[in-house]
Amino acid sequence: MSIRLRLTIWYVGLLTIALCAFGLLLYYLVYASVLRDLDHSLRTQADLRMAQMAPETRRLLVSGRVRGLLPASLNPFSSMNVFVQVADVEGDVTVRSESLGNTRLPLTPDILTLARNGQSSLRTVVLGDTRLRIYTLPFWAEERIIGIFQVATPLTAIDQVMQQLASFVASGIMLTVAAAGLIGGLMAAAALRPIDAITRTALQITRTGDLGRRLRMIQRKDEVGRLAATFNEMLDRIETLFRTQQRFIADISHELRTPLTIIRGNVDLLRRMKAETTASMMDIEHLAESLDTIGAETERMTRLVSDLLLLAQADAGIVLRKEPVEIDELLMEVYQQAQVIADGVTVNLGHPDHAVVTGDPDRLKQLLLNLADNAIKYTPKGGQVHLALERSDGWVRIAVADTGVGIPAEDMPHIFDRFYRVDKARSREKGGTGLGLAIAQWLAQVHGGRIEVHSEIGKGSTFTVWLPEATREGRS
Repeated sequence: MSIRLRLTIWYVGLLTIALCAFGLLLYYLVYASVLRDLDHSLRTQADLRMAQMAPETRRLLVSGRVRGLLPASLNPFSSMNVFVQVADVEGDVTVRSESLGNTRLPLTPDILTLARNGQSSLRTVVLGDTRLRIYTLPFWAEERIIGIFQVATPLTAIDQVMQQLASFVASGIMLTVAAAGLIGGLMAAAALRPIDAITRTALQITRTGDLGRRLRMIQRKDEVGRLAATFNEMLDRIETLFRTQQRFIADISHELRTPLTIIRGNVDLLRRMKAETTASMMDIEHLAESLDTIGAETERMTRLVSDLLLLAQADAGIVLRKEPVEIDELLMEVYQQAQVIADGVTVNLGHPDHAVVTGDPDRLKQLLLNLADNAIKYTPKGGQVHLALERSDGWVRIAVADTGVGIPAEDMPHIFDRFYRVDKARSREKGGTGLGLAIAQWLAQVHGGRIEVHSEIGKGSTFTVWLPEATREGRS
C-alpha cells in the first residue's frame, strides 16, 4: 500500500470519525432542544388548563360517575392534538379522551408514587407504532390529591423532523467524506510529488551513473526542501568521493607504473649485460648504478604503500592513542632529522616555548616531519627553512616557513588533495609520493587542530599547525 493511499485513508478515516461524532452531537442537541420545548409547552398548557378547571369538574371526573370516554365538553384539551386520561389515586382509570379509544396510557408504580407525593413527571412511551410524550400530574381539589391527571401528545412530527435531520446529516457526512477523500488524495499526491522526484532522480542516477544530476527544489523552506537539500549534499559527497576514487586510481597507477618501469628497465639492462659479457668482465659501475636505482625506486614504492595504508586507516576512522606529548622536544627531533635531509638547505629552529599537547607522539612527529620535508623539497639550495613553536591562548602554534618557490594562488585550494603536486617534476625528482600534505592535514584534524597556509610566489611558504594545548588533567 502506497504512502499516498495510507495518508488518504488515515485522513478520510479521522475526518469520518470527527464528522460522525459531530453529527451525533448535533442530533442529540437538536432532539433535546425540541423535546425540551415540547415538554415546556405540554407542562405549561396542562398546568394552565388544570388551574382553570373547577373543583366540581375535577371531583366529577375522579368520582367515577363519568366513566369510559371523556366527553368533549369536559375535555380541556379538546382543541389540541393531545390525549387525556384521568385516574383515581389507586391508579384505576375513570375516564379518557375519545382519541385514545380502547388504549390506556401507562401508569407505572413510579409514576403513581410521584403523583401521590404531589410531583409531576414526564415520560416517553411507545403505544403501538406511536411514540408518546406523557405528562403526569396530581389532581388537586381543595388542597388534597383526589386523583391523577395525564396528558400525552404524539412525537410523530418530531420523529419526522429528526429523521430528516439524520438523513441530511448522513448525506452531508458522506458528501464531505467523498470530497475530502478526493481532495486529500490530490493533496497527498502533491505533497509526495517531491518524494517521487527524489526517487526518480535516484533511479536515473542508478541506471545511468550520472552523479551530476541534482534536485531543483532546495528553494523550498519546508521538510521536503530540507530533504532535497540533504539529498543534493549527499550526491555532492558521493560525486566527490567517486571522482576522488577515479583520480586516486589514475594517480596510483601512474605512481606505481613509473618506478616499476624503471625497475624493469634496469633489470633488462642487467640481463643484457650478463648476456653480452662474462661475470668477470661485467661493468661493475653500471651494475652498482642499476642496483642503486632499483633500491631507490623500491624504497619509494614502499613509502607510497605505507602512506596509502595510513590514509586507508584514516578513512576507516582509526583511533589514535592519546597521551601527553612534549611537543617542543618532538620539534627538536624533527629539526635534527631535517638537518640530515636538508641537502644544501639551511634549517633553523627558534627558541620554542615548552608546551604539552595530547596525542600520538609518533603521528605528531610524522605530521611535523612531513611539513619540514615538504618545505625542504620546494626550497632551492642556499635557501632556508625555519621551525618555530609558541603558546597562544590555550593553543600551540607550530610554524614551518621556507624561502622556496611559493605556491600559486590557483593551486592553494588543492595542496592538501591526495597526489596533488604544485611542481610535479620537482616532487617526483625529490622522491615525493604526493600524499605528505594530505596525511599532515588529517593528522592535525584528528588531534583537534588545523593547518593554515600562507604563500607568495618567489618568496616562500609558511605552514602553521594549531594544536590544542593539553589541560592539567590531560597532562597527568
